[in-house]
Amino acid sequence: MARNYVHTLFTAEARKLQAEDGSRDAYARMEQGADGTPDQLGGKEAEFIAARDSFYLASVTSEGWPYVQHRGGPAGFLKLLGGNRLGFADYRGNRQHVSTANLLTEPRVSLFLMDYPGRRRLKLLGRAEIVTAQQDPALVAALMPPSSQAMAERAYVIAIDGFDWNCPQHITPRFTEAEIAAAVQPLHAEIARLRTELEQLRGPA
Repeated sequence: MARNYVHTLFTAEARKLQAEDGSRDAYARMEQGADGTPDQLGGKEAEFIAARDSFYLASVTSEGWPYVQHRGGPAGFLKLLGGNRLGFADYRGNRQHVSTANLLTEPRVSLFLMDYPGRRRLKLLGRAEIVTAQQDPALVAALMPPSSQAMAERAYVIAIDGFDWNCPQHITPRFTEAEIAAAVQPLHAEIARLRTELEQLRGPA
């Protein structure tokens, strides 16, 4: 059971509000046994992470402002490393460097991974480290998708402290172009078969 996620986020103020709202007993049971030991990612989490082609990354500026960034790539670009860590390659982009700068002063981050068709979401807490291509070229190269033609400048390596699977309520199913194409392919095949049969029934003109 992933206890450290809720134990980390349930501040004294949150616990007070839960007590006032009558939900504290249930959440206290969720926290039971938490001692600060990170929640260990398992097979279920690894499979889910490997299937994602995007996620949201939240960090905090040096002045305390929250910042959320969307990250995308081919499925599996966010990789599960050893030691309960995740990593992904970072390419040259708009050169704002907001997330990277944030991590220089505050390594704590939150990740939000969505599966819209399956109506599932995985929330992660961790501490991120920036590793440049000069510091560890082998690591950065290993995190690059095989089909990538660009050269990554750095890697984000995130040591996971906790995770939580969220309920599916209010997740609207959404599908990618590739998922829709795969779903309608049998219909196209059936239409082609029926057209062939119709032409055969009509015979020569």
